[in-house]
Amino acid sequence: MAHTDHQTMRRVLRREIAGTIGVLTDEHDFRAMRRYRSFTFDDHSRYLQQVEALLRTRASQGSHTTVALFDPEEYADFCADTGLDPDIPSSRTRFTAELAATGPTIPYDGRPLADLVPALIDEAVRQATWEYASTLLARLGACASCGEDIGRAAFTWASGLLVRILDTAPPGNRHLVCSVSGAPETLVAVLHADTDADGAVQLDEAEALEFTTVLALGLATQSPGGLVMRTSAPGAADRIYGWRLRGEGLEPLTAGEVFDAYCTDIESGDLISPESDVDYCVPPDLGPAGPTPGHRH
Repeated sequence: MAHTDHQTMRRVLRREIAGTIGVLTDEHDFRAMRRYRSFTFDDHSRYLQQVEALLRTRASQGSHTTVALFDPEEYADFCADTGLDPDIPSSRTRFTAELAATGPTIPYDGRPLADLVPALIDEAVRQATWEYASTLLARLGACASCGEDIGRAAFTWASGLLVRILDTAPPGNRHLVCSVSGAPETLVAVLHADTDADGAVQLDEAEALEFTTVLALGLATQSPGGLVMRTSAPGAADRIYGWRLRGEGLEPLTAGEVFDAYCTDIESGDLISPESDVDYCVPPDLGPAGPTPGHRH
């Protein structure tokens, strides 16, 4: 009887354990892992089917699982740095545990793996964008004139701008995109801000942090860029407006400039028919155009 009770308690405890699985999402990464003899899968499609079956089984048992991107190059570096043998399963387990603590993950929520993987890749891109923009901000150092940390000051200014942008936006759901041009590539951040039944704005904190960091980088480095918002509300036409990054502030785009941006094919330059029930308009007034200090960083 006592043995049965112990088994029951262990089964209950297993349901309390959260797990993480690292997924090889593309064929190239899958082939890279096949150089290890202990990695016994030989077909990427069947591998993904087995991963999905495992996720469904754990969910049916009441277990919580998060999914992470398994990068073979990062795995090899991890094993080299920690002195682990990369060709044994326990090393892959150690690396996956590291991913759970530091890397981008998303919880398995019953979606097909084909739908879950793009969301996981988007999360990885979002985190990489934030980390890269944060690094560039930190490298700016202190202002030679006043000693203020340029990156920190720009982040504070960008945070205030975002609050004012949301406060002046019409009620409804807001979709914001901020792009900053630079080497080696343009950084893009997206933020969704929905209004609940009480009129309060609901934000994803990670999205807001990334968005503010990218905007701050554009302001601090005075790089070419822009910010566009689309608002949607039941019974009303969508409104689209935006600003270009100019110096340490935002310069409103005219309605014509917004229309041209949305109704011109980027690659060919050909005109695209405008969407129905969409107003391309000028943005609300945000107040002062830049920070208040008496000099520019």
